[in-house]
Amino acid sequence: MKDLRTASEISTYILLAVLLLVILPLGLDAYRLNIVSKYLALAFVAIGIVLTWGYGGILSLGQGIFFGIGGYLMAMFLKLEASAPELPDFMVWSSVEALPAWWVPYHSFAFTIVSILILPAVLSFIFSYAIFRKRVSGVYFAIVTLSLALTLATILTGAQGQTGGFNGITDFNTLMGIDIISDESKFVLYVIQVLMLFAVGALVSLMIRSRFGKVLIAIRDREDRVRFSGYDTAMFKAFAFMVAAVLSSIGGALYTLQVGLIAPSVVGVMSSVEMVIYAAVGGRLSVPGAIVGSLLVGFARSYLSEYFPESWLFFLGGLFIVVVMVIPNGLSDLVDRLLARIAALWPAARKAERSMAQ
Repeated sequence: MKDLRTASEISTYILLAVLLLVILPLGLDAYRLNIVSKYLALAFVAIGIVLTWGYGGILSLGQGIFFGIGGYLMAMFLKLEASAPELPDFMVWSSVEALPAWWVPYHSFAFTIVSILILPAVLSFIFSYAIFRKRVSGVYFAIVTLSLALTLATILTGAQGQTGGFNGITDFNTLMGIDIISDESKFVLYVIQVLMLFAVGALVSLMIRSRFGKVLIAIRDREDRVRFSGYDTAMFKAFAFMVAAVLSSIGGALYTLQVGLIAPSVVGVMSSVEMVIYAAVGGRLSVPGAIVGSLLVGFARSYLSEYFPESWLFFLGGLFIVVVMVIPNGLSDLVDRLLARIAALWPAARKAERSMAQ
């Protein structure tokens, strides 16, 4: 079964590579391909959720927090570059007379990249380790992260002069002097994003198959026994949560580059819950399944919101309920079962064929 799952994941990666790097670029116009880029940015979050929820048993409903951190940090650099040497327009409209001190370092692209990686790592590790040391887990941890996502979205909306308020940070066209709104630039960013996504997926898959991954699975199944064996389970869980937070931040930064804006709506409760749905549909035990789930749910969301603008959220909620009740391990589990059945039938078919030949 393990060999079949590995073969299934490799096959899925190959099909995704063909789809994302050949079929979609040739078959979609620049606008539609940019929408795919949006879904792929969210796939970074879904991969992190597979690591924490699927293999660590840590259900976080607040990954939008770290997605928003990465997105806002990248947007700050882009906005400062676009408005230099003046203040960003939303600050002028809010009668802000000087650039806030915490914005100043984001004139530097290098500092921005380091912040996108380090800031969510530090915040997530400190927060989660303190929580896990208190042995808070399960639904209680999910509620805490959900509350934090709602709190951060409210703060961002209220700080009009600092963060752009409800509208967020928008209207930037260049990255280090390079036009990022042209079709050619967006295609280059798309290819870079796909390659980064595959690299991140391979890294997380290696983590799952390593000793760390085995301990994480043991913690998910019987944390008390792992703790009694001498392991610091809070440290393992906090590290997994930190990795997922960094992946979410990277996804947020790429989202900002591709979509051209970042707003509190991508930080809040609804966005965070949607990110869990991506992983659930694709398979919470499958890294490439998280990418597939992000694409499928993303396309479904775009279609439903276009044709059913008032009720598409009910469809999305119903989809999550169906997945949890019918296929709790997602679409990847169906593929694994199918491959297992084919593998079981194959020797019998070959034996029957030899018998008939004799």
